[in-house]
Amino acid sequence: MSETIIRQLEMTGPDERRLLDLTSQNLIGTPMLRPDGPLKVAGRATYAAENLPEGAAFGVLVRATIPKGRVVSLDEDGAKANEGVLGVFSGEAFLRNPAQGGAGQAPVQPDGEVSYLGQPIALVVAETYEQARHAAYTMAVDYAQEQDAAFDPEAEDTPVERPDAKQLDQGNLDAAMSAAAHSVDVTYRTTPDSSAPMEPHASVASWDEEGTLTLRGSYQMLQLNKKELADAVGVGPDKVRMLAPYVGGGFGSKLGIAPEAVAAALAARELERPVAVVMTRQHVFEMTVRRSETRQRFRLCADADGRLSGFGHESRVSNLPGESFSEPVAMTSHFLYSGENRQVAHEIARVNRTCAGSVRAPGEAPGLMATECAMDELAEACGLDPIEFRKRNLPQTQPENGTAYGTRQLAECLEQGAARFGWDARQARGARREGEWLIGLGVATAARTNMSSPAKARVTLRENGSALVETDMTDIGTGTYSILTQIAGEMLGLPPERVEVRLGDTDFPPGSGSGGSWGAGSTGSAVLLACEAVREGICLRMGVRPGELSLKDGEAVAGNQRARIEELTADGPIAATGDFKPGTASQQRILASYGAHFAEVAVNAVTGEPRVRRMLGVFSAGRILNARTARSQCLGGMIWGVGEALLEDLVHDPRDGHIVNHDLAEYHVPVNLDAPEIEIAFLEEREDWANPLQSKGIGELGICGAGASLLNAIYNACGVRIRDLPATPDKILAGLIEQEAKGGLPAAV
Repeated sequence: MSETIIRQLEMTGPDERRLLDLTSQNLIGTPMLRPDGPLKVAGRATYAAENLPEGAAFGVLVRATIPKGRVVSLDEDGAKANEGVLGVFSGEAFLRNPAQGGAGQAPVQPDGEVSYLGQPIALVVAETYEQARHAAYTMAVDYAQEQDAAFDPEAEDTPVERPDAKQLDQGNLDAAMSAAAHSVDVTYRTTPDSSAPMEPHASVASWDEEGTLTLRGSYQMLQLNKKELADAVGVGPDKVRMLAPYVGGGFGSKLGIAPEAVAAALAARELERPVAVVMTRQHVFEMTVRRSETRQRFRLCADADGRLSGFGHESRVSNLPGESFSEPVAMTSHFLYSGENRQVAHEIARVNRTCAGSVRAPGEAPGLMATECAMDELAEACGLDPIEFRKRNLPQTQPENGTAYGTRQLAECLEQGAARFGWDARQARGARREGEWLIGLGVATAARTNMSSPAKARVTLRENGSALVETDMTDIGTGTYSILTQIAGEMLGLPPERVEVRLGDTDFPPGSGSGGSWGAGSTGSAVLLACEAVREGICLRMGVRPGELSLKDGEAVAGNQRARIEELTADGPIAATGDFKPGTASQQRILASYGAHFAEVAVNAVTGEPRVRRMLGVFSAGRILNARTARSQCLGGMIWGVGEALLEDLVHDPRDGHIVNHDLAEYHVPVNLDAPEIEIAFLEEREDWANPLQSKGIGELGICGAGASLLNAIYNACGVRIRDLPATPDKILAGLIEQEAKGGLPAAV
């Protein structure tokens, strides 16, 4: 018979047990291969649109062709006259844009109101995709257009909000700037970005005779998405089942329920047959979420010894009217560097552009891009090496409220990175030349706030001695299948081939979902807790105390007792549920992952072309659970940093706000030839305040500050400081020409 055990843990303080240091299977931290890897490589891991039920119809979303106004009428009859068309659907339940996935705001249902060009306003369903696409693209729509749309976040007449909760004024920054020995007052602008996940957003909806909706979708946060979807279509959460066992990337764009899911569900209910709605690449760019552009002004000042006396960070970001999310660019500005006089100002421009939302490392990615360049500028003004300047200004406690830090090996990351990268060979700007190429080195700090989320998981030790892990947690390509396999195998003394992990089904216990770099730490902790309870069940069957038990390779040993796991479960499985809650620990310590980025960039003195030669990332993120997947996450983040700094720019037409480059042909992301030689290193660390795994988030850490190291390297190479991103050749060349006119270039150039 099976024991039903529930193990709960709320993080109200540090968990100093360090259970994973006491086990014997030696799975944790190894570069174990992904259990799902062979399925994905062979095409046997089916994604949302690849498992269509029999009789499925196909839907295509109709996009608004005005930036602001109302839909007066849709030519439904004209659309239905097309061959194969089964119906046209619209109305108050449709979504304007994706929900924000846990930001505490329900999705906007505009009921005919148009807020941006490209907004989904209807769905056409037909027997084939081609039939639905033709009818959707040719359907006539009448609008009542409004003429006061806002497209430019920096225009004087654009509505701007200044939320009180995001403002800080401590000490007297103006006086500190006036009295300082050294200061900088600089403004940086970053571009809007697209998540551009490999798998487009897709949903396949069907209803059964009992009125239960099953939706197979591409989503990151199923426990929240289920509630959002249920609310949108007017049923209870118990009448919705969502499936997302494999998700082909999300980067935040799949955090909240999106328009295609609600449209598919409504159409399937009315037509009484399954409906599949798959976004095109252009749809993904236009109807999901973008990262907001930013304008960031820094006023930084230091004394004669190069110690910060003032830190000011003013920002303007944008979003649609009515959205609570705004890019939190000052996330790290509150705790990363010292300075007793501090000012943070945050503005939100309300524009008629595609919705802004969470994109990988929301806040830190664009925030540190600018922060770390401004810090380099002040380091130069102080006459200090950029690494020494950063180390000199690491505060002992949080500079605004005195909260103590958790583990923080930032100085060690900088020091070890400098030694590995050869920082001591760095020359003065413009001094290193190889023919027409100018070579420079740059550095930047990486920091990402560590967050946790409530999570549950069920672990069953089966009669055959294998383990089953079940949770609705998703794997968006980050390695969830791997990490949960390792945690369960480590705790239960089983090799990975005897652990089965099932994910992405809301019939399973609700996990944390994938977002905020909290998935492994939160849901992984729930798995650890469940396994801890299963171990106690084993002890009961053996008649021993938990401290006496050792598990390895499917065998249980306690004192002079020894038994195979399958012998102990012959009379029935042992099942347990782990329930993890963040608690107040994160309020007692500043918890963050840290790192240091180093880059070598060559700049062509004739064309202005930048070429990234090599990069190094040294990171400190608590216990590393899987060396391979952790490295992969940092690699991906650093390559994205190359894109943010040098390539990516989501261009909006100033006349109507629509996205001009809405596909991967025109929206430039780094490809193989753009990716340099990259080295990744991790420091040994345990963070007891974060969770019982002693891990910290790593999925978003790699992008934080990566682009800034490139921009700082460009400056060291050729003396051109790019503050309006991306740093394209035309901008660098203009800077070179300006320098030459002033006689500032090296003689060889």
